[in-house]
Amino acid sequence: MDITKLTIKRARQLMDAKEISAAELTELYFDRIKSLDDKIDSYLSTCEDKAAAQAQEAQKLIDSGNHSLLCGIPFSIKDNICIEATKTTCASKMLEDFVSPYTATAVNKLYSENAVILGKTNLDEFAMGGSTENSAFKKTKNPFDLTRVPGGSSGGSAASISASLALGSLGSDTGGSVRQPASFCGVVGMKPTYGLVSRYGLVAFASSFDQIGPIAKTVEDCAIILDSIAGHDAKDGTSLNYKNPSLYSSLFSGDIDIKGLKLGLPKEYLTEGLNSEVRASLYTSISALEKLGAEIEEFSMPSLKYAIQAYYLMSSAEASSNLSRYDGVKYGYRADKCKSYQELIGKSRAEGFGKEVKRRILLGTYALASGYYDAYYKKALKLRTMISQGFEQAFTKYDIILHPTTPETAFKLGQNTDNPLTMYLADIYTVAVNIAGLPSISVPCGYDENGLPIGLSFTGKPLGENDIFKAAGAFEAAFINNFRVPAI
Repeated sequence: MDITKLTIKRARQLMDAKEISAAELTELYFDRIKSLDDKIDSYLSTCEDKAAAQAQEAQKLIDSGNHSLLCGIPFSIKDNICIEATKTTCASKMLEDFVSPYTATAVNKLYSENAVILGKTNLDEFAMGGSTENSAFKKTKNPFDLTRVPGGSSGGSAASISASLALGSLGSDTGGSVRQPASFCGVVGMKPTYGLVSRYGLVAFASSFDQIGPIAKTVEDCAIILDSIAGHDAKDGTSLNYKNPSLYSSLFSGDIDIKGLKLGLPKEYLTEGLNSEVRASLYTSISALEKLGAEIEEFSMPSLKYAIQAYYLMSSAEASSNLSRYDGVKYGYRADKCKSYQELIGKSRAEGFGKEVKRRILLGTYALASGYYDAYYKKALKLRTMISQGFEQAFTKYDIILHPTTPETAFKLGQNTDNPLTMYLADIYTVAVNIAGLPSISVPCGYDENGLPIGLSFTGKPLGENDIFKAAGAFEAAFINNFRVPAI
């Protein structure tokens, strides 16, 4: 069986038709992980015995005819999402030996549908980065070109889907960390409305931005996953008390019609920093959407120009607060031979955190310090309001905001590691979505001259998942014959 073109929907059909068992499917994925992942380095850990047992239980339900869409489907999970009795390292020396005492709600929801968990995937340390080069343990490679980055911070999750080392994955998106690697790796990544998916069990980076989201090969597969993991959770104080309608059954039971759907393209995302091939792919995609009946026009949203500055101030401030718990006393890495309490904390944090994490802690601590709070953090909060209001105004006219996912395709490993500002600017099209708490999905829309994937994003109003899945699904159906899989 060629699993490089297998989707969740197709795997469901094959298992239901008894053409393959859940155990056989799981074994196929582990065989591929063993043969390929030493090149990709997408996984930090795997759990073969536990997955085999899960597959056996799933098969009993399949045989009984009483099962969900995700029953027996092999998943990878980003290693900042907790699973009980399993290491959750956040790709950091600080948590290298931390074994989680509980399971994240989103993973428990997958368990309730008898999905199979293959293992935990690599990421930028504590989800801080855009290339998965900041991991303390390994650097994940892009399956389309092993000399290039997969994006980040959910680079391991996106690479595992792109390289067909899992059928679905859960990542986290704080400023584009699901959508950007999905774009770089030629797969689909979706960030839900803030609060639609519980954050319980997601190790915090920036709590008012963080959101768990699905990564898969198709829009349809992402809808299936989101249907499973969405929903109110009393364990998460920011969880929305909202019952999401089934996106899969309502949208993918027949042809998707987007005639009359109004899409706005922000002029602020069409600046000189936009790669010419990404720009060309964007306008080719616009033509395709217009042929499907969508109405698209450019508009201006001036506040978007300040999104990067506002995001990095606010998210770093929250990171400074959230990561203060790692002090060498309560849990995590603990430095040796310290002569005082202060030395223990200082050495533990200096030795346990990587360079990028330290950089953001310092930036956030500075922004929150007495004398600088008003000058920096308070202004960033005001910009957050302006950006949110800008989106609100845009959505009075448009159903969806359309934009490139990234300004360029995947860059070379090591190319930007010594230039954090360049790395931060790569998030220019994604961070505003997190600032405003909006849903957004990235879909492959083309390839550059090197064969590297290009992503197109559909951003919706709060709880506008239905609209963005509809538009992205219609576009994907028109583009499907051009989809490529990496030649590895």
